[in-house]
Amino acid sequence: MQRYKLSDMTKGWFVGAFEPVALHTDAAEVAVKTYTGGSHEKRHMHKVAHELTLILTGRARMNDSVYEAGDIVVIEPGEATDFEALTDVTTVVVKLPSVAGDKYEC
Repeated sequence: MQRYKLSDMTKGWFVGAFEPVALHTDAAEVAVKTYTGGSHEKRHMHKVAHELTLILTGRARMNDSVYEAGDIVVIEPGEATDFEALTDVTTVVVKLPSVAGDKYEC
């Protein structure tokens, strides 16, 4: 058994084809991300990967829709989205597959 700290990972990403990670794989990327209310991420898309975002706590806006704890958002390849934390927010993000460089700002 190995032990890792989420705080040692880059922006909450702990599974994927990059370093540092707890599990290196091309199959998927997984992150637990925390945001303070009012913070945001720029509009972007993936050409290859599907991205699933679970709002674990808080409320966020993506593409002018509001999501809250328990909501799961599935973003298809080629579909752009932005992200705004309306409150303090914790998300779990899964990307399938893990493809280096597959993030394009719009």
